Amino acid sequence: MSASPGSGASAAMPFDVAIVGYGPAGALLANLLGPMGLSVCVIERDADVYPLPRAIHYDGEVMRIFQSVGLRAAAEHVSRPGLKGMHFVNGQDETMMIRGGTAAVGMHGCANNYYFHQPQFEQVLREGVRRFEKVQVRLQHEVMEILPGPEQVALQVRDLRSGQLQTVHARYVVGCDGGRSMVRRMVSHGTTDLGLHQPWLVFDVLMKPGAPELPDYTVQHCDPARPMTSCCVTGNRRRWEIMLMPGDDPERMVQTERLWELVSRWVRPEHAQIERAVIYTFHSIIAQGWRKGRLMIAGDAAHQTPPFLGQGMCAAMRDVANLAWKLELVLKGQAPQTLLDTYESERAPHVHAFIDLAVRLGDIIQTTDPEQARERDARFRGGQPEVFQYPAPRLGPGVLAGDGAVVGRPFPQPRLRDGHLLDELLGRHFAVIARPAALQAVSETMRQAATTASVMLLATQDPALLDWLDEQQVDAVVLRPDRYVMAVAPQASGLEALMAAIPGVQRQTVAAA
Repeated sequence: MSASPGSGASAAMPFDVAIVGYGPAGALLANLLGPMGLSVCVIERDADVYPLPRAIHYDGEVMRIFQSVGLRAAAEHVSRPGLKGMHFVNGQDETMMIRGGTAAVGMHGCANNYYFHQPQFEQVLREGVRRFEKVQVRLQHEVMEILPGPEQVALQVRDLRSGQLQTVHARYVVGCDGGRSMVRRMVSHGTTDLGLHQPWLVFDVLMKPGAPELPDYTVQHCDPARPMTSCCVTGNRRRWEIMLMPGDDPERMVQTERLWELVSRWVRPEHAQIERAVIYTFHSIIAQGWRKGRLMIAGDAAHQTPPFLGQGMCAAMRDVANLAWKLELVLKGQAPQTLLDTYESERAPHVHAFIDLAVRLGDIIQTTDPEQARERDARFRGGQPEVFQYPAPRLGPGVLAGDGAVVGRPFPQPRLRDGHLLDELLGRHFAVIARPAALQAVSETMRQAATTASVMLLATQDPALLDWLDEQQVDAVVLRPDRYVMAVAPQASGLEALMAAIPGVQRQTVAAA
């Protein structure tokens, strides 16, 4: 959807949110805000989706976010589940470890991993945005200046087709404008560097009919002579990521002849068509300061993750899923602006944990000293791998109550006995899932406050949910709109106090008092 220059909100009626950047993070944020009835202006410099492959992986939690905005079926249509994990192979082609082997249905009610072609995927997100009349997209528009004010932000925007300057006013601005973010320069006061800055060649091809059969899973070739990653993407798409070694000439590395030399053990020129070859420096950094007044950043503008865990785009999707419901509560007067401070406090430690693990995996893959590689291989053969399976990281401090093991982590999405997935029943609001007796103990006043704040109250007798409550030895759980656990009530008597801490309910109870 592309708007004419004069349409939409004016200085008198600012947009609720302006999104700078229309990549995956910006497009998903627009899909999250659209159903909330908020007015949104998306500003994007380019005329269309970037046509070449970039990100290729997302996980089950991200598919669950797509489900929440009605795009799961469309996302599944352009993705494939990765059911065979990531295989770590040493220089002797011995499998050291298979990490993240997945099932057809994981905790989020879908496969745990998916592979995709980013241009197709971005089209799915953009088609989703077309559903919302109050979301306006301005392609071929560039933000030239940002002028924050006490009540709104003015963005000076140039129409790149006509050269005309426009002013867009918004109550909040979210910079989803990538690693060279303009918004970040106004918001952040530095970066935390987690120590990885390594150039790699990323080489994408389209396999031709009759080409040799290659593994339909990702292989990490931990060969000290030349670390590589081989990825089966979707259809006939395949990617190699190849570490640059001392003495490599970057210009020569991307030349056609050299590319075929590097992958000659798998394919020859007659087997595949080169789609692109580019050298990236893999970084591991986190911005310090994700919000300044009415300006915020998300995705690559806020952090950059090495690709060894496939979590770069996933982190961006989690950012906007965390931010969207908080913006809604603030914009609709159900929570104070300080709620937005919990965005960075929750997300920064969470993404830090994923980057740390990606760096540790990178250390395994990028070992180039032959003696260190032999020591590494011996540890794996001896059953002492350096990286184990890990639980989902916990969010940092924010909209959480208590320190139970499950608080701040995603709640599972089982299929209920009526055939529906849990989130199809709960919608996109806060929810309380409790044993019937626990909800009966809640006062009518609190029930009314929760109803007014659109909190879903579910007295459950579903076996899957009761099993979870039994396993955690609690009577109730409070879920956030992003389906992270806000709190658990070990006993029914504690549930009402936890409900009173839900931001929308909190406003209701304070107003009533």
